[in-house]
Amino acid sequence: MKRKMRKKMKAEEACTLCRSSEDDAAFLGEKIKLEEHKLCVHYFCLLTSCGVYQRGEEDEGILGFLIDDIKQETRRSSRLVSVLHVCIPLLPRRPYDLTCVCVCLLQTCCLCKEKGACVGCNVPSCRKVAHFPCARKHGFISQFTGLFPSFCPDHSPSQSVSGLDLSLPQSCSVCLDSITPVLSSSILKCPCCHASWFHRDCVQRQAHSAGLFFFRCTLCNNKELFQEEMLRMGIYIPERDASWELESNAFSELLEVYQSCDALSCLCDTGRTYSAKSGWFTVIRCQLCGSRGTHRKCSGLKLDSRDWSCSDCTGATATHASIVTSSPRWAQKKESTVPSPARSSPDRCVSPEHLLQSLVPKLLPPEVHVEVSSEQALKAGLDLLRRPGFDPTHLLSVSFTDTTFPKGLWGREARQHFLDLLTSQIQECEVFEGPIRAKNLRLDPQALHDDLYFDVGCLLSLSLVHGGPPPSFFSRALYQTLFNHPTNQRLTLDHMTPDTLITRQVTRMAMASSVEELRSLMEQSQDFLELAGCNRPISSLDQREALVQDLVNFTLITRMQLPLHRFREGLQTLGVFNQVQLFPLLFLELFCEPWERLGAQGVAQLFTLTFSQQEQQLREETHVATYWRRFLHDCEGGCSSVSLHDLLLFTEGVDDLRPPALLSFRPPACGPGGVLSRCDGLFPQWQSDGRRLLLPLSSSYRHFKSSMEQVVSNRLHLLTNHSKATPTSAFS
Repeated sequence: MKRKMRKKMKAEEACTLCRSSEDDAAFLGEKIKLEEHKLCVHYFCLLTSCGVYQRGEEDEGILGFLIDDIKQETRRSSRLVSVLHVCIPLLPRRPYDLTCVCVCLLQTCCLCKEKGACVGCNVPSCRKVAHFPCARKHGFISQFTGLFPSFCPDHSPSQSVSGLDLSLPQSCSVCLDSITPVLSSSILKCPCCHASWFHRDCVQRQAHSAGLFFFRCTLCNNKELFQEEMLRMGIYIPERDASWELESNAFSELLEVYQSCDALSCLCDTGRTYSAKSGWFTVIRCQLCGSRGTHRKCSGLKLDSRDWSCSDCTGATATHASIVTSSPRWAQKKESTVPSPARSSPDRCVSPEHLLQSLVPKLLPPEVHVEVSSEQALKAGLDLLRRPGFDPTHLLSVSFTDTTFPKGLWGREARQHFLDLLTSQIQECEVFEGPIRAKNLRLDPQALHDDLYFDVGCLLSLSLVHGGPPPSFFSRALYQTLFNHPTNQRLTLDHMTPDTLITRQVTRMAMASSVEELRSLMEQSQDFLELAGCNRPISSLDQREALVQDLVNFTLITRMQLPLHRFREGLQTLGVFNQVQLFPLLFLELFCEPWERLGAQGVAQLFTLTFSQQEQQLREETHVATYWRRFLHDCEGGCSSVSLHDLLLFTEGVDDLRPPALLSFRPPACGPGGVLSRCDGLFPQWQSDGRRLLLPLSSSYRHFKSSMEQVVSNRLHLLTNHSKATPTSAFS
């Protein structure tokens, strides 16, 4: 009895036309049930069925399909027969005397072999019929426009690849999963940019969600041509607003303003949720996230203060770094001091090097060993990335296999030499094009296939955090397309890579002096214009600027979407991409400007030596000056526990000071009876007010080096723990 009941319920839920109980609005349309008529039908089955039409008004029957017509179509489709003309002999002994006999067979679905098939191929000579769910799964295409024709796989419309030599995408532009780049009934492409390929199921779900007003190409954003092509290829586009716009109060939370004090101790008698229009107890929201707040009085702000950052955002954007074993050893000479971002620490030691150090608080053992040939540094880096279980936070141990590598270099120097070679060879690899110091990304099919854009981004991030040189070869256009800085600034023809075929074509159009010349140039570049979606009629020279701007955007942004996306994902290794986005102005010079490594001699030139007038003390100061120069060379060569960069941090960024800082000497201070008073005078001292570095008058280089290393390391330790160092001395 129960089995009969379940069978009856299943029959009631099945579609009257296709006999399927599936319920998927995106692929079968809305499943409509009429209890009083005991009728259930898919909307797409109604649209594509051969024998039923909308003869009623929208409010009659099912969206204009009359109930009697639906039932009649159900009976018709279940009784369809195929008439076969068969010739048979009249008598067994006379096989050549034939007669024609008509044989009537019940016509069934050509796919599932069940009766009730009502979707037939629109080609008159083709007799294939199928249920709509079966047809959709096996390559039939139904066009949801005009008379709603359907076509079998043998007669269905198709797409073709553009004749231009462009790389074929490897992933769906909707779901980003991998695809086989072969056009078929299940793989479609955009007719405008030709770079957006997608699964049929993905684009159908996108159309079902976006609706008529928001359905467009995910890459080039074209709407009219894209929708026209998708309708031709059997994608149903509902005539309604997007699904996210139809939800009631879908965006109501955006209208709510956070009004609560999150201070540890709220001083307001009225409560944390009270916010006055002005005064001490006005709730000030976090200027970064907007989801935290505080009363001015509760956080010790000024009465007119409007800038405040919560502890979560302050911690995420803190610029104080840890002592990293492999700290960046490069610095840039700048003509003026780079201002600190508003949300960063007020300390003067804000620099890209300092920010990169904060990404990995401590590089972890064990060391990852890399064997490198000087001419194959990039290959060694790629092999390193593709090792199973490779962790970029581990230390690097480098050894060179060729005899050209200087034998005296090892450890940190060998690693630094490898990172220098790696950055240099990345600049010359196939993913970049353009002049030196102004490289753009190049669209390379093999690089896309090998995912080289992602690997190069990983290697650049790895090199920066592990102490390598800055890239300094990015063009301003590449930096803007990667990090969106500067914002709202248009790319121009000057940003395109010079001496390429596309650049020459666009340049000639930009320099056209008449409409006839511009039209002639457009005709010569018709394939490129069609690919860019810019093959439009031109009636005056006033339209030339808009045409050139569209072509520039297509060349630098639209057609490079996949390489840019993979390159960004590679730069997210160790958090480099996110850090650059937080401080884009600070990192601009790092990626786009030439840089000069500050060596021992360069640091020495930042200070002016001043000697005393006493002959005995002058002799001691001369020896200490020699110790100072030797100490700088040890810092540069890795023979000291601190680097030149650490030394500059100790002097609070003395490389930004103009004129050069003073360098003088500090004799030991004596107490009563000529006894040295504690450790006064035995350690160096930085006087920020007078921009003066005082060196201790040590008796030997060993004592001098030890005191310098102790003070510099202690200063950096204080910076790490966010404490304010004493401006006149590192030891009290």
